Amino acid sequence: MKKTTRLYIIGAGFAGQTLAREIKAKAILGTVVAFLDDDPKKIGTRIEGIPVLGPVRDVASLLRTTSADEAIIAIPSASRETLSELYATLKNAGFRRIRILPGISQIVEGNAHLIQTRFIDPQDLLGRTPALINLKESLAYLRGKRVLVTGAGGSIGSELCRQLLSGGASRLYLFGHGENSIYLIDRELRLLQEEGVGEKATIVPVIGDLKDRNYMFYILERLKADVIFNTAAYKHVPMMEENPVAAIENNLFGTKNLIDAAKASGVKRFVHITTDKAVDPVSVYGVSKYLCEKLVLSAATENHFERSFMAVRFGNVLGSRGSIMLLFQKQIEKGGPVTVTHPDMKRWFMTIPEACSLVLKAGGVGENSSLYLLDMGEPVLIRDLAEQMIRFYGFEPDRDIRIEYTGIRPGERLDERLWADDEEPVPTGFNRILKVRSGAGFQSRIDVEGLIERLYPIIRFDPGQKEKYRNNAFLKELLRDAIPSFGIPKQKALQNDQKVLAPAV
Repeated sequence: MKKTTRLYIIGAGFAGQTLAREIKAKAILGTVVAFLDDDPKKIGTRIEGIPVLGPVRDVASLLRTTSADEAIIAIPSASRETLSELYATLKNAGFRRIRILPGISQIVEGNAHLIQTRFIDPQDLLGRTPALINLKESLAYLRGKRVLVTGAGGSIGSELCRQLLSGGASRLYLFGHGENSIYLIDRELRLLQEEGVGEKATIVPVIGDLKDRNYMFYILERLKADVIFNTAAYKHVPMMEENPVAAIENNLFGTKNLIDAAKASGVKRFVHITTDKAVDPVSVYGVSKYLCEKLVLSAATENHFERSFMAVRFGNVLGSRGSIMLLFQKQIEKGGPVTVTHPDMKRWFMTIPEACSLVLKAGGVGENSSLYLLDMGEPVLIRDLAEQMIRFYGFEPDRDIRIEYTGIRPGERLDERLWADDEEPVPTGFNRILKVRSGAGFQSRIDVEGLIERLYPIIRFDPGQKEKYRNNAFLKELLRDAIPSFGIPKQKALQNDQKVLAPAV
């Protein structure tokens, strides 16, 4: 940011005032010209020597903004509707640079920091208003504990780590096999700490692979982790259909290695992240996560009273690295077309920060041997999401940017389900966290350990069964025999593909 940057802070409350003081102390960041606020009691006054102008909608249109001017929306409790209105107002006023503070649930005890701001993007304006969660209170169970996050460089894992900074953990282990992604989140967390965000947990990056069973036992014995959040997984459905052995090896066998090592090293609490695609799974990815759910809940039944093993299930998240939003963004930037698989395809969506806040809450209040479900609200048509994103970037769908329907891909279905026929979501007493009550036969529906034994020759080379090694066809045959839903969707997908005609105009 140039020293000549003129900053307008939208919101003259505690967050805006905190930012103004920080910007004043760091003069090289620019100058706060004014607060913009709708509160009649503040309009016309001066706070920190800075004039408060308003109402926002009226005064913004009077500003003579330049390309160097920047607006910072400092209203962490704002609803999606309010943010959308503010964004439109500021864009119409000529602001090209608009930043935003994270939601109120991520600002602990009123401590807002400039380093937490980021440029606004579509995920801030789409979907419902996130749940308000007292992060400090939710993370009390982690105070003084050693916490390990697998997949710490991923979208969910990295956001968990950002929020965990405020939990008072003694050590935060960033576990992942991607050197660059772990390096990036490690540096980001240290910078956040330097700027006063969170508490002084010792951050320890750990490069490793869940597929390496011996290493997992070795490293967990030495790290002495009290709590594990397992977010590591291959997640891209069509890609995993092309690489099914890799999906099962990484997701299922990797999770088994982690669970076994966690039990051997005395981990007290294990929180596994799962997905709606695990419900009556039709893709290899979904099957792998379905089997992981069973492994976690099975491990919980072996537990002694000091341990809690649980799983938290939710749908898609907005803005993840594999998110369709990023694909849409790239397609819009090049002028289209924006590709949607089917005009009737729906998905549940939640922002990454909200999902992570709820996971951390569930990890504290959750009981052993329990499967939890995050309340995802209403499903969203992917077509509608594409149209909203096109408008976010200032274009009109099918006039400026064309939407093209490409057909359902292998492993996909039109609708996802959040629970199976023999499952029932029941309230927990905690906002947007449900407990999945299972019918008779849930745990015995499939012999996971027996299936894993049959899968071993595919994953590990056996000279006596070399024809099975990395054999995709044999793998899928075993999975279809064990999980009936896995063999169903191909005909349906073909039928749906045949229904997709030219894009609607």
